[in-house]
Amino acid sequence: MRPVRTVFAGALLGTLVLAGCGQSSGTTATPAPTTTSSAPAAAGKGFPVTIEAGNGQITIDKKPERIVSLSASHTETLFAVGAGPQVIAVDDRSNFPPEAPKTDLSGFKPNVEAIVAKKPDLVVVSDDLDNVVAELGKVGVPVLLEPAAKTLDEAYEEIAEIGAATGNKAKADEVVTGMRAAMDKLAAEAPKDKKLTYYHELDQTPYAVTSQTFIGQVYSIFGLTNIADKAPEAAGGYPKLSAEFVAQADPDLIFLADVKCCAQNKAALAERPGWGKLSAVKNDQVVELDDDIASRWGPRIVEFAESIGAAVAKAGTS
Repeated sequence: MRPVRTVFAGALLGTLVLAGCGQSSGTTATPAPTTTSSAPAAAGKGFPVTIEAGNGQITIDKKPERIVSLSASHTETLFAVGAGPQVIAVDDRSNFPPEAPKTDLSGFKPNVEAIVAKKPDLVVVSDDLDNVVAELGKVGVPVLLEPAAKTLDEAYEEIAEIGAATGNKAKADEVVTGMRAAMDKLAAEAPKDKKLTYYHELDQTPYAVTSQTFIGQVYSIFGLTNIADKAPEAAGGYPKLSAEFVAQADPDLIFLADVKCCAQNKAALAERPGWGKLSAVKNDQVVELDDDIASRWGPRIVEFAESIGAAVAKAGTS
């Protein structure tokens, strides 16, 4: 068990593709030695705390009360672990939960001056774009860099770490325990003997995901075979497929993560050359996912997995 580390999810291919980022080796939130902290005695229960984040060991002296999130996934996590009341601003892509204080701040083009104007005592990011970590550090703003998780375990660890960093460790542990139980139950119930194949579409280019990605690993718990694994140049995890490749592979299940962004559905697929005869289209095995849920690595991973589980169960009885 590694130390709690606030360090899934990766850069997006355009705005849709989830890619894994590098992570530090281990993480556990541990109380910082009192000899090295200048925090007052009234810092609060559990503080100071040190998190092994993507930007190194970060010591937080007292419970943050003015948090800015520049990551839609981390915004969801902050609210899930009970830190919602502490969040005073989130980026323009953070659209869940509805009560999150959405602003025009950007996680892709971070404006240090605009961030500092919010007077944050903690900024949570998933990427160090435009050297934002160092730039905020120059003006004394603590930053917690939590890069993309590559596995479910890393996603769980991130949630635990964010909980520890914000003074909500108990709730975060409860969230992670519930997620693990739900995912284990879904995996146990999946009819893996059907040997079903699938295709997960990120956009209508079409870009897909392989089993090596975080998204692909969620599918793997259901015993599904990913057609994109055999695609040319699939090593990057997000191969651009040809319409002919998908047609020849003829997957049993098709999952669309480009519904809200690009109005894709079964009818739209049927209009593509050669796709109208696909087994998934003919057998009504095209699953319309929620684009956001299918591309984030916070607590709603379970909802993503539930959509997969329902589709697998339906295919298993047909």
